[in-house]
Amino acid sequence: MRVLFAGTPAVAIPSLDALTEAGLEIVAVLTRPDAPTGRKRILTPSPVAARAAELGIDIIHASKVDAGTTERIASYEPDVAAIVAYGGLVPKAALGVPRHGWINLHFSLLPAWRGAAPVQRSLIAGDDITGAATFLLEEGLDTGPIFGTLMETVRPDDTAGDLLERLSRSGAVLLAQTLSAVESGKAAPLPQQGDVSLAPKLTLDDGRLDWTQPALAINRRSRGVTPEPGAWTMLDGQRVKLEPVGMRPDTRDLAPGQIRVDGKNVLVGTGSHAVQLGRIQPAGKKMMPSADWARGLATPESVEFE
Repeated sequence: MRVLFAGTPAVAIPSLDALTEAGLEIVAVLTRPDAPTGRKRILTPSPVAARAAELGIDIIHASKVDAGTTERIASYEPDVAAIVAYGGLVPKAALGVPRHGWINLHFSLLPAWRGAAPVQRSLIAGDDITGAATFLLEEGLDTGPIFGTLMETVRPDDTAGDLLERLSRSGAVLLAQTLSAVESGKAAPLPQQGDVSLAPKLTLDDGRLDWTQPALAINRRSRGVTPEPGAWTMLDGQRVKLEPVGMRPDTRDLAPGQIRVDGKNVLVGTGSHAVQLGRIQPAGKKMMPSADWARGLATPESVEFE
């Protein structure tokens, strides 16, 4: 079976590798164009493009699937397209190119968390269980019938990065199994059932911590936005980046945003009990342990996050 693979970030690489190892013929990879990275803004291939080059697979660079891109895809005569976090919509004209359609690996238990940030939104919402699904792509947003699913328990300290890494590997196996079923004619996708929730792409504002919220909500948000766009707060009119915060239910006498140094621990008040800071990155400085940051404050007890 001739397979077009579409993907861009590192979480798509395990799927590309799994399909290659399964013996499927990857005729081309569709990925987003090289993008500037680092302080010097050097144009850098996407992680999937870099892996495809290592594997000797033809690469189609496209920021969107327009008419020209659709023609290039059609020129490879794919039987099926597998898509994992490509980062763009696939229009109707392109959906009809492969005879078996486009099969999407999505990192949620659909119809929960349809959209660009399912893992992040799931963590922020406090889900105990998440997972991944393979489904037939159609014009609606993640609405197509499902081939298969897997479940993953959310661990207490999981960040979005941690959870995505695990799902990318287990999901790669699911995707390979799905394509094998399609190839053998045994695949039988079923309509989605259950409550729908949406997972729009995160913005920088999603990372701001609201200290008037309960500690649990702040903990969940800080984990859900790590590593991107990152948790942050304001201090003296400047944005301060934070790594995920821990729970300190033993401390309840701090006002929201109020800071206290407790030995080597830095505590911050919330709408319920305190949380404990991990690492912190003040404006213009590198990420550092919160205890080191606190030692540089003249009067820590007078400092408050906004």
